Amino acid sequence: MTKTNLTELTLVEAKEGLARKEFTAVELTQAFIDEMEKNRHLNAYITETPDLALEQAKASDARLAAGQAGKLEGLPLAIKDLYCTTGVLTTASSKMLHNFTPPYESTVTQNLWNQGAVMLGKVAMDEFAMGSSNTTSYYGNVISPWKEKDRPEKQLCPGGSSGGSAAAVAARMALAATASDTGGSIRQPAAFTGLIGIKPTYGLCSRRGMIAYASSLDQAGPLTHTVHDAALMLEVMAGHDPLDSTSLPVEIPSYSSLLQSDLKGVKIGIPKEYLDGLNDEMMAEVNKGIEWAKSQGATIHHVSLPMTKYALPTYYVISPAEASSNLARYDGVRYGLRVEGSTLDNLYENTRRDGFGAEVRRRILIGTYVLSAGYYDAYYLKAQRVRTLIQQDFEQIFKEVDLLLTPTTPGSAFALDEKPTDPVQMYLQDVYTVTVNLANLPGIAIPSGLDKKGLPLSLQLIGPRLSEQRLLNAALALEECAGFSTLVKDLRKAA
Repeated sequence: MTKTNLTELTLVEAKEGLARKEFTAVELTQAFIDEMEKNRHLNAYITETPDLALEQAKASDARLAAGQAGKLEGLPLAIKDLYCTTGVLTTASSKMLHNFTPPYESTVTQNLWNQGAVMLGKVAMDEFAMGSSNTTSYYGNVISPWKEKDRPEKQLCPGGSSGGSAAAVAARMALAATASDTGGSIRQPAAFTGLIGIKPTYGLCSRRGMIAYASSLDQAGPLTHTVHDAALMLEVMAGHDPLDSTSLPVEIPSYSSLLQSDLKGVKIGIPKEYLDGLNDEMMAEVNKGIEWAKSQGATIHHVSLPMTKYALPTYYVISPAEASSNLARYDGVRYGLRVEGSTLDNLYENTRRDGFGAEVRRRILIGTYVLSAGYYDAYYLKAQRVRTLIQQDFEQIFKEVDLLLTPTTPGSAFALDEKPTDPVQMYLQDVYTVTVNLANLPGIAIPSGLDKKGLPLSLQLIGPRLSEQRLLNAALALEECAGFSTLVKDLRKAA
Protein backbone atom coordinates (compact mmCIF):
# COMPACT_ATOMS: atom_id res chain seq x y z
CA MET A 1 0.00 0.00 0.00
CA THR A 2 1.42 3.39 -0.96
CA LYS A 3 1.62 6.32 1.39
CA THR A 4 -0.64 8.36 -0.91
CA ASN A 5 -3.78 6.27 -0.31
CA LEU A 6 -3.44 5.63 3.43
CA THR A 7 -6.04 8.31 4.08
CA GLU A 8 -8.62 6.27 2.14
CA LEU A 9 -8.61 3.57 4.82
CA THR A 10 -11.30 3.16 7.44
CA LEU A 11 -10.31 3.12 11.11
CA VAL A 12 -10.55 -0.68 11.27
CA GLU A 13 -8.62 -1.12 8.00
CA ALA A 14 -5.84 1.15 9.30
CA LYS A 15 -5.73 -0.80 12.57
CA GLU A 16 -5.37 -4.07 10.64
CA GLY A 17 -2.74 -2.59 8.31
CA LEU A 18 -0.62 -1.49 11.27
CA ALA A 19 -0.93 -4.94 12.83
CA ARG A 20 0.27 -6.53 9.56
CA LYS A 21 3.18 -4.02 9.41
CA GLU A 22 2.10 -2.77 5.96
CA PHE A 23 2.99 0.77 7.08
CA THR A 24 4.03 2.50 10.29
CA ALA A 25 2.01 4.77 12.57
CA VAL A 26 4.38 7.62 11.64
CA GLU A 27 3.71 7.07 7.91
CA LEU A 28 -0.04 6.90 8.53
CA THR A 29 0.00 10.06 10.64
CA GLN A 30 2.16 11.96 8.14
CA ALA A 31 -0.31 11.06 5.37
CA PHE A 32 -3.12 12.70 7.33
CA ILE A 33 -0.99 15.74 8.18
CA ASP A 34 -0.35 16.18 4.45
CA GLU A 35 -4.09 15.90 3.76
CA MET A 36 -4.83 18.51 6.44
CA GLU A 37 -2.47 20.94 4.70
CA LYS A 38 -4.19 20.35 1.34
CA ASN A 39 -7.66 20.95 2.78
CA ARG A 40 -7.16 24.01 4.98
CA HIS A 41 -9.69 25.85 2.81
CA LEU A 42 -12.42 23.77 4.51
CA ASN A 43 -11.51 25.47 7.82
CA ALA A 44 -12.15 22.26 9.76
CA TYR A 45 -9.23 22.53 12.19
CA ILE A 46 -8.80 25.36 14.69
CA THR A 47 -5.55 24.02 16.13
CA GLU A 48 -3.30 21.60 14.25
CA THR A 49 -0.87 19.53 16.36
CA PRO A 50 1.43 17.82 13.82
CA ASP A 51 4.50 17.68 16.09
CA LEU A 52 2.52 16.13 18.93
CA ALA A 53 0.86 13.70 16.51
CA LEU A 54 4.19 12.49 15.10
CA GLU A 55 5.60 12.14 18.63
CA GLN A 56 2.58 10.04 19.65
CA ALA A 57 2.83 7.99 16.44
CA LYS A 58 6.51 7.26 17.11
CA ALA A 59 5.60 6.01 20.59
CA SER A 60 2.82 3.90 19.02
CA ASP A 61 5.29 2.28 16.63
CA ALA A 62 7.44 1.28 19.60
CA ARG A 63 4.44 -0.28 21.37
CA LEU A 64 3.34 -2.04 18.18
CA ALA A 65 6.83 -3.50 17.80
CA ALA A 66 6.79 -4.64 21.43
CA GLY A 67 3.37 -6.30 21.08
CA GLN A 68 1.78 -3.82 23.51
CA ALA A 69 -0.72 -2.18 21.14
CA GLY A 70 -3.88 -0.60 22.48
CA LYS A 71 -7.22 -0.80 20.68
CA LEU A 72 -6.55 2.44 18.78
CA GLU A 73 -2.76 2.21 18.62
CA GLY A 74 -1.28 4.65 16.12
CA LEU A 75 -4.63 5.73 14.67
CA PRO A 76 -4.86 9.51 13.93
CA LEU A 77 -8.04 11.22 15.18
CA ALA A 78 -9.55 14.72 15.20
CA ILE A 79 -10.88 16.08 18.52
CA LYS A 80 -13.85 18.44 18.74
CA ASP A 81 -12.70 21.67 20.36
CA LEU A 82 -14.92 21.35 23.43
CA TYR A 83 -12.86 18.45 24.84
CA CYS A 84 -10.22 19.78 27.22
CA THR A 85 -6.74 18.64 26.19
CA THR A 86 -3.78 19.21 28.49
CA GLY A 87 -1.49 21.91 27.11
CA VAL A 88 -3.42 22.25 23.83
CA LEU A 89 -5.66 25.25 23.10
CA THR A 90 -9.35 24.49 23.75
CA THR A 91 -11.73 27.24 22.62
CA ALA A 92 -15.24 25.81 22.07
CA SER A 93 -14.97 27.97 18.91
CA SER A 94 -15.55 31.08 21.02
CA LYS A 95 -13.67 34.37 21.40
CA MET A 96 -14.41 33.92 25.11
CA LEU A 97 -11.91 31.03 25.26
CA HIS A 98 -9.55 32.13 22.49
CA ASN A 99 -6.55 31.87 24.86
CA PHE A 100 -7.62 28.98 27.12
CA THR A 101 -5.13 26.12 27.48
CA PRO A 102 -6.53 23.50 29.90
CA PRO A 103 -4.35 22.12 32.70
CA TYR A 104 -6.13 18.75 32.55
CA GLU A 105 -7.48 16.18 30.09
CA SER A 106 -11.13 15.25 29.48
CA THR A 107 -11.98 11.68 30.46
CA VAL A 108 -13.07 10.75 26.92
CA THR A 109 -9.84 11.94 25.29
CA GLN A 110 -7.77 10.34 28.06
CA ASN A 111 -9.54 7.05 27.28
CA LEU A 112 -8.45 7.45 23.65
CA TRP A 113 -4.82 8.21 24.52
CA ASN A 114 -4.77 5.27 26.94
CA GLN A 115 -5.51 3.02 23.96
CA GLY A 116 -2.80 4.56 21.78
CA ALA A 117 -4.77 7.03 19.63
CA VAL A 118 -2.94 9.94 17.95
CA MET A 119 -4.26 13.53 18.05
CA LEU A 120 -4.04 15.44 14.76
CA GLY A 121 -5.60 18.57 16.24
CA LYS A 122 -8.74 20.29 17.52
CA VAL A 123 -11.62 20.78 15.09
CA ALA A 124 -14.14 23.59 14.81
CA MET A 125 -17.74 23.63 15.97
CA ASP A 126 -20.61 26.04 16.44
CA GLU A 127 -19.73 28.36 19.32
CA PHE A 128 -20.26 26.50 22.62
CA ALA A 129 -22.02 23.83 20.50
CA MET A 130 -24.96 26.17 19.84
CA GLY A 131 -26.00 25.78 16.24
CA SER A 132 -26.89 23.39 13.42
CA SER A 133 -24.66 24.72 10.66
CA ASN A 134 -21.16 25.42 12.02
CA THR A 135 -21.60 29.08 11.09
CA THR A 136 -21.57 30.50 14.64
CA SER A 137 -17.85 29.78 15.21
CA TYR A 138 -15.56 32.70 16.11
CA TYR A 139 -13.06 31.14 13.68
CA GLY A 140 -15.35 31.28 10.64
CA ASN A 141 -17.54 28.85 8.74
CA VAL A 142 -16.57 25.24 8.19
CA ILE A 143 -17.14 24.03 4.62
CA SER A 144 -18.29 20.54 3.70
CA PRO A 145 -16.08 18.62 1.25
CA TRP A 146 -19.24 17.53 -0.59
CA LYS A 147 -20.40 19.39 -3.73
CA GLU A 148 -23.74 19.64 -5.51
CA LYS A 149 -23.36 18.04 -8.94
CA ASP A 150 -25.09 20.94 -10.76
CA ARG A 151 -23.71 23.78 -8.61
CA PRO A 152 -20.14 22.74 -7.66
CA GLU A 153 -19.23 26.34 -6.89
CA LYS A 154 -21.58 26.41 -3.88
CA GLN A 155 -20.05 26.01 -0.42
CA LEU A 156 -22.15 23.51 1.54
CA CYS A 157 -22.95 23.31 5.23
CA PRO A 158 -21.28 20.35 7.04
CA GLY A 159 -23.94 20.40 9.77
CA GLY A 160 -23.52 21.48 13.37
CA SER A 161 -22.46 21.78 15.98
CA SER A 162 -19.89 19.06 15.15
CA GLY A 163 -19.28 20.40 11.65
CA GLY A 164 -15.50 20.47 12.00
CA SER A 165 -15.48 16.83 13.11
CA ALA A 166 -17.69 15.85 10.17
CA ALA A 167 -15.70 17.82 7.57
CA ALA A 168 -12.38 16.46 8.87
CA VAL A 169 -13.52 12.83 8.60
CA ALA A 170 -15.45 13.23 5.32
CA ALA A 171 -12.47 15.00 3.69
CA ARG A 172 -10.11 12.23 4.90
CA MET A 173 -8.23 14.57 7.25
CA ALA A 174 -8.72 12.11 10.14
CA LEU A 175 -9.66 8.45 10.43
CA ALA A 176 -12.44 9.36 12.88
CA ALA A 177 -13.37 12.20 15.21
CA THR A 178 -14.90 12.83 18.59
CA ALA A 179 -18.10 14.86 18.54
CA SER A 180 -20.89 15.76 20.94
CA ASP A 181 -24.68 15.72 20.70
CA THR A 182 -27.04 17.98 22.67
CA GLY A 183 -29.97 17.93 20.25
CA GLY A 184 -28.56 16.23 17.16
CA SER A 185 -25.04 17.63 16.84
CA ILE A 186 -23.49 14.24 15.98
CA ARG A 187 -26.28 12.82 13.87
CA GLN A 188 -27.12 15.89 11.75
CA PRO A 189 -23.49 16.50 10.62
CA ALA A 190 -23.21 12.76 9.92
CA ALA A 191 -26.31 13.01 7.73
CA PHE A 192 -24.99 16.04 5.82
CA THR A 193 -21.57 14.50 5.11
CA GLY A 194 -22.37 10.82 4.54
CA LEU A 195 -20.94 9.50 7.82
CA ILE A 196 -21.96 7.25 10.68
CA GLY A 197 -22.75 9.20 13.83
CA ILE A 198 -23.86 7.61 17.08
CA LYS A 199 -25.24 9.50 20.06
CA PRO A 200 -24.99 7.05 22.99
CA THR A 201 -27.27 6.68 25.99
CA TYR A 202 -26.88 9.68 28.30
CA GLY A 203 -24.15 8.89 30.83
CA LEU A 204 -22.44 6.16 28.81
CA CYS A 205 -19.54 8.52 28.01
CA SER A 206 -18.18 10.82 30.70
CA ARG A 207 -18.83 14.55 30.41
CA ARG A 208 -15.85 15.46 32.61
CA GLY A 209 -13.63 17.86 30.71
CA MET A 210 -16.25 18.59 28.05
CA ILE A 211 -17.14 22.28 27.93
CA ALA A 212 -20.82 22.27 28.89
CA TYR A 213 -23.75 23.58 26.87
CA ALA A 214 -26.78 21.86 28.45
CA SER A 215 -25.72 19.40 31.12
CA SER A 216 -28.78 17.12 31.08
CA LEU A 217 -28.60 16.75 27.29
CA ASP A 218 -24.90 16.81 26.27
CA GLN A 219 -23.37 13.47 25.33
CA ALA A 220 -20.08 12.48 23.70
CA GLY A 221 -19.90 10.19 20.68
CA PRO A 222 -17.90 9.46 17.50
CA LEU A 223 -18.17 10.36 13.82
CA THR A 224 -16.77 7.66 11.53
CA HIS A 225 -16.86 6.20 8.02
CA THR A 226 -18.40 2.86 9.00
CA VAL A 227 -20.49 1.22 11.71
CA HIS A 228 -17.54 -1.02 12.61
CA ASP A 229 -15.39 2.09 13.13
CA ALA A 230 -18.13 3.64 15.30
CA ALA A 231 -18.35 0.50 17.44
CA LEU A 232 -14.58 0.52 18.00
CA MET A 233 -14.50 4.24 18.87
CA LEU A 234 -17.47 3.97 21.22
CA GLU A 235 -16.09 1.05 23.23
CA VAL A 236 -12.95 3.11 23.93
CA MET A 237 -14.68 6.46 24.58
CA ALA A 238 -17.33 5.03 26.93
CA GLY A 239 -16.94 3.88 30.52
CA HIS A 240 -17.84 4.77 34.07
CA ASP A 241 -16.14 7.85 35.46
CA PRO A 242 -16.29 8.40 39.25
CA LEU A 243 -15.48 12.08 38.62
CA ASP A 244 -18.76 12.56 36.68
CA SER A 245 -21.87 12.17 38.84
CA THR A 246 -24.01 11.53 35.73
CA SER A 247 -21.75 8.74 34.45
CA LEU A 248 -23.48 5.35 34.36
CA PRO A 249 -21.81 2.58 36.42
CA VAL A 250 -22.21 -0.05 33.69
CA GLU A 251 -19.82 -2.49 32.05
CA ILE A 252 -18.92 -1.49 28.48
CA PRO A 253 -18.99 -4.50 26.13
CA SER A 254 -16.62 -4.93 23.19
CA TYR A 255 -19.12 -3.50 20.69
CA SER A 256 -16.80 -4.13 17.73
CA SER A 257 -16.14 -7.82 18.40
CA LEU A 258 -19.84 -8.48 19.11
CA LEU A 259 -20.95 -6.71 15.93
CA GLN A 260 -23.17 -8.75 13.60
CA SER A 261 -25.65 -7.69 10.93
CA ASP A 262 -28.60 -9.75 12.06
CA LEU A 263 -32.10 -8.27 12.03
CA LYS A 264 -33.97 -11.58 12.12
CA GLY A 265 -37.01 -11.22 14.36
CA VAL A 266 -36.22 -7.60 15.30
CA LYS A 267 -39.35 -5.44 15.59
CA ILE A 268 -38.80 -2.04 13.99
CA GLY A 269 -41.31 0.75 14.60
CA ILE A 270 -42.03 3.57 12.15
CA PRO A 271 -43.43 6.52 14.15
CA LYS A 272 -46.02 8.33 12.05
CA GLU A 273 -45.19 11.71 13.61
CA TYR A 274 -41.72 11.57 11.99
CA LEU A 275 -43.26 11.18 8.53
CA ASP A 276 -45.65 14.14 8.70
CA GLY A 277 -44.65 16.76 6.15
CA LEU A 278 -41.69 14.73 4.92
CA ASN A 279 -40.62 15.58 1.36
CA ASP A 280 -40.81 12.95 -1.38
CA GLU A 281 -37.07 12.23 -1.48
CA MET A 282 -36.82 11.60 2.26
CA MET A 283 -40.02 9.52 2.23
CA ALA A 284 -38.40 7.38 -0.48
CA GLU A 285 -35.35 6.91 1.77
CA VAL A 286 -37.54 5.79 4.68
CA ASN A 287 -39.34 3.33 2.38
CA LYS A 288 -35.96 2.00 1.21
CA GLY A 289 -34.95 1.54 4.84
CA ILE A 290 -38.17 -0.36 5.53
CA GLU A 291 -37.54 -2.71 2.59
CA TRP A 292 -33.91 -3.26 3.65
CA ALA A 293 -35.01 -4.10 7.20
CA LYS A 294 -37.63 -6.54 5.90
CA SER A 295 -35.07 -8.20 3.63
CA GLN A 296 -32.88 -8.82 6.69
CA GLY A 297 -35.69 -10.50 8.60
CA ALA A 298 -37.10 -7.58 10.63
CA THR A 299 -40.82 -6.98 11.05
CA ILE A 300 -42.21 -3.47 10.53
CA HIS A 301 -44.75 -1.89 12.88
CA HIS A 302 -46.40 1.49 12.42
CA VAL A 303 -46.45 3.25 15.78
CA SER A 304 -47.23 6.64 17.31
CA LEU A 305 -45.28 8.98 19.60
CA PRO A 306 -47.91 11.66 20.23
CA MET A 307 -45.70 13.91 22.37
CA THR A 308 -43.23 14.38 19.50
CA LYS A 309 -44.91 17.64 18.42
CA TYR A 310 -43.88 19.22 21.71
CA ALA A 311 -40.23 18.14 21.52
CA LEU A 312 -38.71 21.17 19.78
CA PRO A 313 -40.34 23.82 22.02
CA THR A 314 -39.45 21.72 25.07
CA TYR A 315 -35.84 21.42 23.94
CA TYR A 316 -35.56 25.14 23.21
CA VAL A 317 -36.70 25.97 26.73
CA ILE A 318 -34.57 23.44 28.61
CA SER A 319 -31.32 23.75 26.65
CA PRO A 320 -31.08 27.59 26.79
CA ALA A 321 -31.98 27.50 30.49
CA GLU A 322 -29.10 25.13 31.19
CA ALA A 323 -26.82 27.14 28.88
CA SER A 324 -27.66 30.33 30.79
CA SER A 325 -26.56 28.63 33.99
CA ASN A 326 -23.45 26.93 32.55
CA LEU A 327 -22.15 30.01 30.77
CA ALA A 328 -22.49 32.26 33.83
CA ARG A 329 -18.92 31.18 34.74
CA TYR A 330 -17.44 33.17 31.83
CA ASP A 331 -17.04 36.50 33.58
CA GLY A 332 -13.53 37.70 32.67
CA VAL A 333 -12.25 37.10 36.19
CA ARG A 334 -10.83 33.58 36.29
CA TYR A 335 -9.87 32.53 32.75
CA GLY A 336 -10.56 33.28 29.11
CA LEU A 337 -11.28 36.71 27.65
CA ARG A 338 -11.14 39.76 29.92
CA VAL A 339 -12.37 43.17 28.77
CA GLU A 340 -11.69 45.80 31.43
CA GLY A 341 -14.39 48.12 32.79
CA SER A 342 -14.67 50.97 35.27
CA THR A 343 -16.54 48.75 37.75
CA LEU A 344 -16.82 45.00 38.33
CA ASP A 345 -20.30 44.98 36.76
CA ASN A 346 -18.91 46.90 33.81
CA LEU A 347 -16.10 44.32 33.41
CA TYR A 348 -18.68 41.49 33.37
CA GLU A 349 -20.81 43.30 30.80
CA ASN A 350 -17.92 44.18 28.50
CA THR A 351 -16.40 40.70 28.67
CA ARG A 352 -19.63 38.85 27.98
CA ARG A 353 -20.74 41.27 25.24
CA ASP A 354 -17.44 40.99 23.38
CA GLY A 355 -16.75 37.33 24.20
CA PHE A 356 -20.02 35.72 23.09
CA GLY A 357 -21.36 35.62 19.55
CA ALA A 358 -24.95 36.50 18.56
CA GLU A 359 -26.39 32.97 18.79
CA VAL A 360 -24.85 32.31 22.21
CA ARG A 361 -26.15 35.66 23.51
CA ARG A 362 -29.60 34.82 22.12
CA ARG A 363 -29.73 31.48 23.93
CA ILE A 364 -28.43 32.94 27.18
CA LEU A 365 -31.16 35.59 27.03
CA ILE A 366 -33.86 32.99 26.32
CA GLY A 367 -32.55 30.78 29.13
CA THR A 368 -32.32 33.60 31.64
CA TYR A 369 -35.87 34.68 30.74
CA VAL A 370 -37.43 31.22 31.23
CA LEU A 371 -35.64 30.84 34.58
CA SER A 372 -36.62 34.28 35.88
CA ALA A 373 -39.12 34.97 38.63
CA GLY A 374 -42.67 34.77 37.33
CA TYR A 375 -41.71 32.69 34.28
CA TYR A 376 -39.98 29.65 35.81
CA ASP A 377 -43.29 27.81 36.38
CA ALA A 378 -44.83 28.93 33.09
CA TYR A 379 -41.91 27.81 30.92
CA TYR A 380 -39.08 25.83 32.52
CA LEU A 381 -41.12 23.72 34.94
CA LYS A 382 -43.73 23.01 32.26
CA ALA A 383 -40.99 22.00 29.80
CA GLN A 384 -39.59 19.54 32.34
CA ARG A 385 -43.04 17.99 32.76
CA VAL A 386 -43.41 17.64 28.98
CA ARG A 387 -39.94 16.08 28.84
CA THR A 388 -41.16 13.40 31.25
CA LEU A 389 -44.16 12.74 28.99
CA ILE A 390 -41.83 12.40 25.97
CA GLN A 391 -39.73 9.89 27.92
CA GLN A 392 -42.88 7.94 28.84
CA ASP A 393 -43.89 7.89 25.15
CA PHE A 394 -40.67 6.07 24.31
CA GLU A 395 -40.85 3.74 27.30
CA GLN A 396 -44.32 2.66 26.19
CA ILE A 397 -43.37 2.20 22.54
CA PHE A 398 -40.30 0.11 23.40
CA LYS A 399 -42.60 -2.40 25.05
CA GLU A 400 -44.01 -3.02 21.57
CA VAL A 401 -40.92 -2.70 19.31
CA ASP A 402 -37.15 -3.13 19.62
CA LEU A 403 -35.99 -0.13 17.55
CA LEU A 404 -37.41 2.87 15.71
CA LEU A 405 -36.54 3.88 12.14
CA THR A 406 -36.86 7.58 11.20
CA PRO A 407 -35.24 10.21 8.97
CA THR A 408 -32.16 11.87 10.50
CA THR A 409 -32.78 15.28 8.92
CA PRO A 410 -35.51 16.85 6.76
CA GLY A 411 -33.21 16.69 3.72
CA SER A 412 -29.63 17.06 2.47
CA ALA A 413 -27.11 19.80 3.25
CA PHE A 414 -27.94 23.36 2.28
CA ALA A 415 -25.55 25.89 0.76
CA LEU A 416 -24.00 28.22 3.31
CA ASP A 417 -25.26 31.30 1.48
CA GLU A 418 -28.80 29.84 1.50
CA LYS A 419 -28.88 29.14 5.24
CA PRO A 420 -32.20 30.26 6.81
CA THR A 421 -31.80 33.66 8.44
CA ASP A 422 -34.70 33.07 10.83
CA PRO A 423 -33.31 31.34 13.97
CA VAL A 424 -36.53 29.36 14.39
CA GLN A 425 -36.15 27.91 10.89
CA MET A 426 -32.62 26.81 11.82
CA TYR A 427 -33.91 25.23 15.03
CA LEU A 428 -36.25 23.08 12.89
CA GLN A 429 -33.13 21.28 11.57
CA ASP A 430 -33.24 19.34 14.86
CA VAL A 431 -36.85 18.18 14.49
CA TYR A 432 -35.98 14.45 14.17
CA THR A 433 -33.10 14.34 16.63
CA VAL A 434 -33.96 16.31 19.81
CA THR A 435 -36.39 13.70 21.17
CA VAL A 436 -33.49 11.26 21.59
CA ASN A 437 -31.65 13.70 23.85
CA LEU A 438 -34.75 14.66 25.82
CA ALA A 439 -35.43 10.97 26.52
CA ASN A 440 -31.72 10.13 27.20
CA LEU A 441 -31.78 7.42 24.50
CA PRO A 442 -29.17 6.25 21.97
CA GLY A 443 -29.57 7.07 18.28
CA ILE A 444 -27.46 6.45 15.20
CA ALA A 445 -27.38 8.07 11.75
CA ILE A 446 -26.64 5.83 8.74
CA PRO A 447 -26.09 7.23 5.20
CA SER A 448 -28.70 5.70 2.90
CA GLY A 449 -28.13 7.23 -0.52
CA LEU A 450 -27.82 10.42 -2.55
CA ASP A 451 -30.51 12.93 -3.45
CA LYS A 452 -31.02 14.45 -6.91
CA LYS A 453 -28.31 17.03 -6.14
CA GLY A 454 -25.81 14.23 -5.48
CA LEU A 455 -25.70 14.89 -1.72
CA PRO A 456 -25.99 12.36 1.13
CA LEU A 457 -29.28 11.44 2.76
CA SER A 458 -29.52 9.59 6.06
CA LEU A 459 -31.72 7.33 8.14
CA GLN A 460 -31.80 7.23 11.93
CA LEU A 461 -32.26 4.27 14.25
CA ILE A 462 -33.36 4.91 17.85
CA GLY A 463 -33.19 2.33 20.62
CA PRO A 464 -34.08 2.01 24.32
CA ARG A 465 -31.55 3.03 26.96
CA LEU A 466 -28.29 1.03 26.83
CA SER A 467 -29.26 -0.77 23.61
CA GLU A 468 -26.06 0.33 21.81
CA GLN A 469 -25.12 -3.19 20.67
CA ARG A 470 -28.57 -3.83 19.21
CA LEU A 471 -28.46 -0.41 17.56
CA LEU A 472 -25.00 -0.98 16.05
CA ASN A 473 -25.98 -4.44 14.77
CA ALA A 474 -29.10 -3.06 13.09
CA ALA A 475 -27.12 -0.14 11.67
CA LEU A 476 -24.57 -2.59 10.22
CA ALA A 477 -27.39 -4.47 8.45
CA LEU A 478 -28.73 -1.24 6.92
CA GLU A 479 -25.21 -0.08 6.04
CA GLU A 480 -24.59 -3.30 4.12
CA CYS A 481 -27.89 -2.92 2.23
CA ALA A 482 -27.19 0.74 1.38
CA GLY A 483 -23.66 0.11 0.08
CA PHE A 484 -22.90 3.78 0.67
CA SER A 485 -19.15 3.38 1.27
CA THR A 486 -18.75 1.71 -2.15
CA LEU A 487 -20.71 4.58 -3.70
CA VAL A 488 -18.40 7.14 -2.05
CA LYS A 489 -15.27 5.27 -3.20
CA ASP A 490 -16.56 5.33 -6.79
CA LEU A 491 -17.30 9.07 -6.52
CA ARG A 492 -13.81 9.82 -5.18
CA LYS A 493 -12.20 7.77 -7.96
CA ALA A 494 -14.28 9.63 -10.57
CA ALA A 495 -13.24 12.98 -9.06
